[in-house]
Amino acid sequence: MATRTSLPPFRADHVGSLLRPEALKRAGAEYASGALTAEQLKAAEDTAVRDVVRRQHETGLRTVTDGEFRRSSWHMDFIYGLGGVTRVDDTTVDVTFHNERGDVAAQFATARVDGRIRLDDVLFGDAFAFLRDNAPRGTTPKLTIPSPSMVHYRGGRSAIDQEVYPDLDAFWTDLTAAYAAEIRGVHRLGCRYLQLDDTSLAYLNDPEQRAHVAELGGDPAHQHETYITNINRALRDRPADLRVTTHLCRGNFASSWAASGSYDYVAEALFGGLDVDGFFLEFDDARSGGFEPLRYVPAGKQVVLGLVTSKRPELESKDALKRRIDEAARYVDADQLCLSPQCGFSSTQEGNNLTEEEQFAKLRLIVETAEEVWGGL
Repeated sequence: MATRTSLPPFRADHVGSLLRPEALKRAGAEYASGALTAEQLKAAEDTAVRDVVRRQHETGLRTVTDGEFRRSSWHMDFIYGLGGVTRVDDTTVDVTFHNERGDVAAQFATARVDGRIRLDDVLFGDAFAFLRDNAPRGTTPKLTIPSPSMVHYRGGRSAIDQEVYPDLDAFWTDLTAAYAAEIRGVHRLGCRYLQLDDTSLAYLNDPEQRAHVAELGGDPAHQHETYITNINRALRDRPADLRVTTHLCRGNFASSWAASGSYDYVAEALFGGLDVDGFFLEFDDARSGGFEPLRYVPAGKQVVLGLVTSKRPELESKDALKRRIDEAARYVDADQLCLSPQCGFSSTQEGNNLTEEEQFAKLRLIVETAEEVWGGL
């Protein structure tokens, strides 16, 4: 198999979030109690980010992220930062996650669109600039943000004030304009690798999730097409040297997931129509279905196979990973394939149920396997 060029996604890559070190967790708790100032918390975050960037580099990865250490969750910090979106703390959304032992009930604060969507300032700009300035030579700093569809998916029409947006077309126009401004802003800061994280397009493969969409008054048969259209609107005028990927998983909270089902339901529209350079896809177990939907991936797009689970500490075997790469290559050209974990290790502050050392062992496994399969990263 051919060796990859210098453009991301790389043969060995990762989704973005990493386990928060204990010192950072303590600092966060002390800040919440009033024992630390905001400046002291930032200093603790800076130290943790420098260390985790160094460790990613030492592992052999060409992608470095800040582990999403400055966020409480992978998506809500960004969404709350958009003008026109208000965090609602007096009501919560109940989400049932699942793992091998059963169900996991979780509650999250909600958001309401009660004003015109706008971007008042580049979101995560300072965080990216710090990552950029601390990325070792030969690595590419990646910024991860939630995709536009995540602003809509959880609450649907009911979470968008009808007086502000009597017509959802205007909502999508404002939202995609805000995202386009964010993309221009992070590019000016030096971002050349941007990832749009999206659970909604993967959730819609699950009949239970489509039923949930119908309960909210949505159109489960066509909602994925609406999302694809509007993500493309946000990306339409992106700079030519900005590589954009999307990560599509079925939920990740404390080693549990929220949805199941193969990518079949959305595959043709998604892979054939979404204007990104690569797809990070979840394939760590039978819950995610087979590789058959990859037949819709056109030439020129990379597929990052999430074969290594971030939800359990046990290491996969290299031979098993290689066999699965070979299986995927039956449906999409082998030169379009890369390898990564199936999701982040800490989509929220809680993190998944493994240690930092087990996490980095998984990342080393990905690097070593990619080198053996493709002869380079």
